[in-house]
Amino acid sequence: MLESLKYKIALSLIPNIGDVLAKRLVAYCGSVEGVFKEKRATLEKIPGIGTINVAGIVNLDVFERVEQEIRFIEKNNIQPIFYLDKEYPKRLTHCEDSPVMLYFKGDADLNAKKVISIVGTREATDYGRSLCEKLIKDLAPLEPLIVSGLAYGIDICAHKAALDNDLKTIGVFAHGLDKIYPAAHRPVAEKMIEQGGLLTDFMSKTQPNPEYFPSRNRIVAGMADCTIVIESKVGGGSLITADIANSYNRDVFAFPGRVGDSTSEGCNAIIKQNKAALIQSATDVMYVMGWNEVKNKKQNVQKQLFVELKPEEELLVSALKNNESTNIDDICFATKMPMSKVSSLLLTLEFSGIVRSLPGKMYKLN
Repeated sequence: MLESLKYKIALSLIPNIGDVLAKRLVAYCGSVEGVFKEKRATLEKIPGIGTINVAGIVNLDVFERVEQEIRFIEKNNIQPIFYLDKEYPKRLTHCEDSPVMLYFKGDADLNAKKVISIVGTREATDYGRSLCEKLIKDLAPLEPLIVSGLAYGIDICAHKAALDNDLKTIGVFAHGLDKIYPAAHRPVAEKMIEQGGLLTDFMSKTQPNPEYFPSRNRIVAGMADCTIVIESKVGGGSLITADIANSYNRDVFAFPGRVGDSTSEGCNAIIKQNKAALIQSATDVMYVMGWNEVKNKKQNVQKQLFVELKPEEELLVSALKNNESTNIDDICFATKMPMSKVSSLLLTLEFSGIVRSLPGKMYKLN
């Protein structure tokens, strides 16, 4: 297992090979070990690789850095998670540019039934903090996992409110787990390790440079069912997260603010541009996401389908049978089919009257 981990970490260190190309390498070579054992001539034929990138793959110097990181992981009780591991956030697997490696310290289930990202300005007003605290308090009965970036303002407010309401909360870093940034949030971060966790795709000794924050934001957006923006200036980092969430076909919500308030201009803008749904309370979020349906006792009723289903359609129907409603990400995970294929099949089944679509990309059998 340790030997396999060496190759997994090394894959993320190959020069000029990002997450997309790294996954392509594994797919072509059959395994992560195969990437480093494959012949140079074969590697050069893989689309997007080429002679220059192959030189980085066959250069074994990265393994010295890998050994250092493994010692850090073992010493600090950090869980390394590869994109093919079962512990990897399944919602992230549907994002093409998701990290090949994650580093996690905590006790939360990264595949919790409901995951909500909450982001906003670093210069939160009393009004914004009040909105954040009430939102999380009202969402608490759903027991969602709350995700944010541990930054000043709305981020830290969301983490604190989650802890106060006995909810698990994850802080996503734009640096390694050998530091807490900002340092003032260390007490909260230490509590989160026991009631949630800290997550990053960066190795130790990585500094929190500005160019790394968009990378962090894609994890915040990609591992959640929806992203909620509470106060944002125009051009604020939280709007980058919202844009990424939209590109991943995730629901985005925003609280409106008073016209002219700088901390509300960003939220008002994405609502006006139809990049976010306007919300005023947790009830609005629950309605759109389909989380406010009354949960009846499951009835063992065998439905008779008077249409002939194709094998892939039968697989999809089977994934829906034992659930009141199911998110499209969970359907993709259960059927092992890509979202484009699942979406097409769901539309066909919906036209046939077999499946019904619900708000929040949820589906159920009729």
